[in-house]
Amino acid sequence: MVIENIIRKLKNDPDYKWDSTYSVRDLTVVSLMRAVQIFRGFWLKLFIKQSQGLVFIGRNVKVRHAYQLTAGKNLILDDNVNINALSYDGIQFGDHVSIGKNSILFGTGIISYKGKGIKIGNRTGINAGAYLAGQGGIIIGDDVITGPNLQVFSENHVFANLTTTIKEQGVTRIGVNIGNNCWIGGGVTILDGVSIGDGCVIAAGSVVSKSMPANSVIAGVPAKVIRTRTEGQNG
Repeated sequence: MVIENIIRKLKNDPDYKWDSTYSVRDLTVVSLMRAVQIFRGFWLKLFIKQSQGLVFIGRNVKVRHAYQLTAGKNLILDDNVNINALSYDGIQFGDHVSIGKNSILFGTGIISYKGKGIKIGNRTGINAGAYLAGQGGIIIGDDVITGPNLQVFSENHVFANLTTTIKEQGVTRIGVNIGNNCWIGGGVTILDGVSIGDGCVIAAGSVVSKSMPANSVIAGVPAKVIRTRTEGQNG
C-alpha cells in the first residue's frame, strides 16, 4: 500500500502496519487532511528556530515566539494547539512528536519571571487537552504516551507569610522530569519537583506530588506506588 510505505519512511519504521480495514474513502480523507497540514507546516517552518523534517499543523494552531521552538522530524500539532515558546531554553521537540488537540504549552507565565522551557523526546505522544507549564522546566523522555487532559506544573507559589498576599510572595521552581517509556493516564496531574523514572505507569486521575522510581505502577490522590512492573518477572 502506497500510504503505508510513505508512513514507514516518515517514521523510519520498516515494521509499521496500516489497518487493512480502512476503505479507499477513509484513506483519501486522511491523506487530504495530512496534505493540508503539511502546507500549513511549510509556513510555520519559515519562523521556527530549527526543523529537521515535515511539520503537520492543524486548524487554529497558535505559536508565539516561534524563533525559540525547535522540532525534529515529523512534528504534529493538532487543531487548536497553543504554544508560547518564550523561555530560556525554548520549547524543543524530538523526532515524531505529536501534540493533541486543544493542548497548551508555555515556557513563561508572568512576564516578570522568565521561565526555563519544555523539552519533549523522540516518538512521544501528548494527548488532547494537555497543559504543560514550563516555568521551572519540563523534560519528557522518549516513547512516552499520555491520556487526555494531562497537567504538568513546574512552579509553586510561596504562601507562608500571612500578612502578604500570596501573589506577592514569589514562586519556587524545581522542574519536572519524566523518564522514557512511560504511560500516563488521562487526567493525571504532576506537580513541581517531581521526577518520574523510566517505564512508569500512572493511573488515570492521579495527582503525583513526589518522585517515583523506575518501572513503578502509580495511582491515587496523592499518588503512591501500588506495585512494580518487575514483580513476577523472575518468578
